Amino acid sequence: MKIQVHPQPQSLLNAFMVMFIIHSVQLGVGVQGFQRIIYVDAGHDAWISVILSGVVTCVVGFVMVKTLNYYESSDIYGIQEDVYGKWLGTCMNALYVIYSMGAFLVVLRNYIEVLQAWVFPEVPTWFISLTILMLVLYGVLGGFRIIAGVSFFSVFLSFWLLSLLGYPVQFSHWSNLLPILEAKATEILKGAYSMTFTVIGFELIYSFYPFIKEKRNVQKYMQIGLLYTTLLYVAVMIISLSYFSGGQLERTIWGSLSLFKIVRLPFIERFEYVAITFWLLIILPNLMLYLWSASRGLARIFGKKKTKGMTWGLALILFGSIQIFVTRQQINQLNNYFAQIAFIVVYCYPLLLFLLVWIKRKIFRKEEVKS
Repeated sequence: MKIQVHPQPQSLLNAFMVMFIIHSVQLGVGVQGFQRIIYVDAGHDAWISVILSGVVTCVVGFVMVKTLNYYESSDIYGIQEDVYGKWLGTCMNALYVIYSMGAFLVVLRNYIEVLQAWVFPEVPTWFISLTILMLVLYGVLGGFRIIAGVSFFSVFLSFWLLSLLGYPVQFSHWSNLLPILEAKATEILKGAYSMTFTVIGFELIYSFYPFIKEKRNVQKYMQIGLLYTTLLYVAVMIISLSYFSGGQLERTIWGSLSLFKIVRLPFIERFEYVAITFWLLIILPNLMLYLWSASRGLARIFGKKKTKGMTWGLALILFGSIQIFVTRQQINQLNNYFAQIAFIVVYCYPLLLFLLVWIKRKIFRKEEVKS
């Protein structure tokens, strides 16, 4: 495997697109119901947990880009082979491919559950998953620029939908946020940990970094994207805490979708139906980028230039895997296990990888000086 990756010039993107891609992959199915999970851990100080999670995310994102900056133009698959060697590096790359597939599975299965619970209770899982998979494949097979374009339009086209979350503000009771810092430090930290599933996605910078032109500007736009996502999640959490009582929030599985239920327009009675179906546009970048990252990783492992066959193969595996998880309990277990793995992969492993890359660069630099 070649460590450095040099895509065709027509496949490269300007660095400012990074902030759109990063935000679009972070804003997925997690925002639909993260409030209850964080509230159970941190109470009405849950908004502090969201801020803390955002700060840690920005730090880890900074470390990720610094790791990539040690290489001229490489991705995580090339870096791992460079650090660990051929055989161990291949194993690590295979694990990262499995992680990307797992992320795809969790995102799609959770969205299908929401669709079936709110809009299409009689439509079978296989039909919805097949329909969405065909749409995702259309984008992935088109190449990275197509996926980046979907991410760009996903951000802009979701502005009007997210702006309607301000509608419940007129019914809010801001006293629900008081007293501040009533929760223990351990409870706030636990709430920040529970945000893992909601904010992951920014680790995909490891995969698409070689496709960015002005790599010196990646760090700046990465942080802008992470900051915008954090501010959005904090706003949604504060609105939810002030609108719902504590007991209501503990019983509300999909808090953000429940907020849409009070939106009343003259021509639409059940606006949450519009929000749920439109949400597909928001999760499409997540699905496309995770499948693209997995198929690209397989191609890098086996030294193939064409990824279409591998993309179709992975899609078939994912289609079959989705049918395994049927009940609410099974989906919850899937979410919990994946969140634990994601915390290690997204928040812990980048620090280790940066340390290994830094040590290796220092050793080789000393050897070059001696020679």
